[in-house]
Amino acid sequence: MGVMEAEDIMSLIPNHYPVLFVDRVDELTPDASIRCTKNVTVNEEYFQGHFPGTPVMPGVLIIESLVQAALILILKSAATPAKPTTLRSVDKAKFRHLVKPGDTLILNVNVISWQDDSARVKCEATVDDDLACSAVLTFAIPA
Repeated sequence: MGVMEAEDIMSLIPNHYPVLFVDRVDELTPDASIRCTKNVTVNEEYFQGHFPGTPVMPGVLIIESLVQAALILILKSAATPAKPTTLRSVDKAKFRHLVKPGDTLILNVNVISWQDDSARVKCEATVDDDLACSAVLTFAIPA
C-alpha cells in the first residue's frame, strides 16, 4: 500500500478521472522528493486515437503525469500554503522511451529550489528502469 491512494490524491489536487494520471504515491519526503506510480492500461481513452494499432502514451500526458506528481509534493510540503499552485514552465523536456499499454510508469520528482513565489523541480518518468521522459518544471506559488 502506498503513502497515498487515489482517493487521497483526488482530495488534494483538482484532477479527477479521466485526467488524473497518478494512481498511487509510493514515497513522499515533504520539501524534498516524491515517487509515484501510473499504471498504463489499454483502456485509457487517449489510446483510441493516438497511433491506432500501435498505442503509445502521448508525451504531453507523460509530462502531465509528472506535473501532477510534483503538485502533490508541493502541496504536501511545509513551505507551501494551501492555495492554488500553477505550472509556470516546462524546461529541458526530453522523451527517450515509448510508454505503451501494460507499462508501469514510475514518476520521480526532486526539489531543485524553493523561493517565496515558486518551486523548481527535476522530474523523471521511467518504465522498467528505462528513462522515458525527463523535465525541469517550475510552479508559481501564490503568496
